[in-house]
Amino acid sequence: MPRSTPRPVTLFTGQWADLPFEEVCRLASGWGFDGLEIATWGDHLDSTRGAVDDDYIAEKKAVLERYDLEVWTISAHLSGQAVCDLIDARHKDIVSSAVWGDGDPEGVRRRAAEYVKDTARTAARLGVKTVTGFTGSSIWHTVAMFPPTPAAMVDAGYQDFADRWNPILDVFDEVGVRFAHEVHPSEIAYDYWTTKRALEAIGHREAFGLNFDPSHFVWQDLDTVGFLRDFADRIYHVHCKDSKKQLDGRAGRLGSHLAWADTRRGWDFVSVGHGDVPWEAIFRQLDAIGYEGPTSVEWEDAGMDRLKGAPDALAFVRRLGELIQPPAAAFDAAFSSQS
Repeated sequence: MPRSTPRPVTLFTGQWADLPFEEVCRLASGWGFDGLEIATWGDHLDSTRGAVDDDYIAEKKAVLERYDLEVWTISAHLSGQAVCDLIDARHKDIVSSAVWGDGDPEGVRRRAAEYVKDTARTAARLGVKTVTGFTGSSIWHTVAMFPPTPAAMVDAGYQDFADRWNPILDVFDEVGVRFAHEVHPSEIAYDYWTTKRALEAIGHREAFGLNFDPSHFVWQDLDTVGFLRDFADRIYHVHCKDSKKQLDGRAGRLGSHLAWADTRRGWDFVSVGHGDVPWEAIFRQLDAIGYEGPTSVEWEDAGMDRLKGAPDALAFVRRLGELIQPPAAAFDAAFSSQS
């Protein structure tokens, strides 16, 4: 069945959290976005308050209404990262002071888990059905497989993920919200086979699905369309972000510890439509699997002004979303003598 309306195009506020929430709403509305995927950091959304404070939720809804914006999704990427990770100084910069606390690693992981639970509760109170985010991973540092990584160590990593995330997902089930994990290097699921294993680890429970972001697939040489086809029932959300490969014999896939926009890198994130992601094929496959949720612009491009890049990205995604959708009748129906 063809979609009755185009999929909504939203702006993920994670890369805009240095700006006040109302300013991001003003910008997004002026550019013509349908709504926001709201980050739970900066002043954009505080899950601790949102889980219990009716006035706080009402304030956020009022700002969105003032700018004629909807919200279908909120993000727990930063707190989710700390749930399973081996905690170090980098995490202090991405989690709140309340989650960081005294910095004791296990305490950080537990407080991060509680924050993700509160994000589910906040989502429910906002009328939102999907939370996007990361899971973190206790075994990502073993990805190079040297020193040799025993199978038991990998097994323990997936068990750790299940042990930490099943209680979180219990809360998601309680409030009727789903978690959409972004398949991404540094997470428990970062490619095709690790996604299958992560789903197996938590018993394929429906509360846990996927946030499809093909920008992380391109430089790994993963099949974006095949992934959508195989995990069709788990595609809970879609990020529109791009990446560009420049593998020239010196630059490699691992980035060489070079900063974003350094032209020596083997790949880099770019604004959607300016990279190597096969967007037309992806939009056709999204129709084929019946995905009707938001297409959320996650704007990242270290070589472009975001105030110019965001509306350009919106125009690209809007055009594809409106152009590529199944017609009411097959084109070859006109050839039939019975038509």
